[in-house]
Amino acid sequence: MSAATEMRETLRQMVAVLQSERQALAGLDIDAIMGCAYDKTALCGRLDDSGPELVDEECRGLLDAARRLNEVNRQIRNLIAANVSARLDAMTGSPALYRAARSGPAYAYAGGRA
Repeated sequence: MSAATEMRETLRQMVAVLQSERQALAGLDIDAIMGCAYDKTALCGRLDDSGPELVDEECRGLLDAARRLNEVNRQIRNLIAANVSARLDAMTGSPALYRAARSGPAYAYAGGRA
């Protein structure tokens, strides 16, 4: 298999893993999320051996699709994390110390009281 063909196949696999990751995030399936993270790391390792001279039109399309999917998944992860933080804050009745207050960061005031 040529290097360009191998790169295209790796990019196709990356797109498939990113789509699986989105489904795992939607279902909050931690095992599947961790499996996707492992697969993405392995695929990135395979892509490290590829150079820009191998990127043709099809690869550009796959790269663009992977970039967009990865960005959407990153935003979903951030939304989930923000939701968890908000729920934890609501349960404890107090915001986290590292959050910025209207007049500055809360940790600056915490340090001044010590």
